[in-house]
Amino acid sequence: MNDNHPFYTAYRGRFSNLLSWEQLDGLWLAVRRRADAGWYLYAVGEVPPTRRADAAEVERFVAELDTLLRRDHDEDYCGIVYADAPAEPTFIKIFDPHHLGSSCGSSKNPPAPGWVMSLIPPAPLEDGRIIPNNRKRWWQQLWD
Repeated sequence: MNDNHPFYTAYRGRFSNLLSWEQLDGLWLAVRRRADAGWYLYAVGEVPPTRRADAAEVERFVAELDTLLRRDHDEDYCGIVYADAPAEPTFIKIFDPHHLGSSCGSSKNPPAPGWVMSLIPPAPLEDGRIIPNNRKRWWQQLWD
């Protein structure tokens, strides 16, 4: 990661963990209020987007991702979504429930998030994992 790139600087910044599903609901509400803010929607492992998502794309992404997280992270807590400022987010890391490892960063090599929402144009993130075909299909169907 280039230390001077704004995306990497923000990526390494301070984040709040959304521990409860209610906190995640609050984050999605904050995102939806600003759906037209110019979000970049990035599936780590894919080529980073060069264009901002429109409000309808943000709405669809949030709805589909929320469904996926609640279905695949079968816990009574969330804990896999991190935001720089939950009430007014500009950068959100969403970890894939099937590739968690130690997402809190306490290990030497924490996994990369599965998805990033950012108001900063993204730069490539390396994860080294093979993205399962079902995740690739899920991502592609959002944009078909």
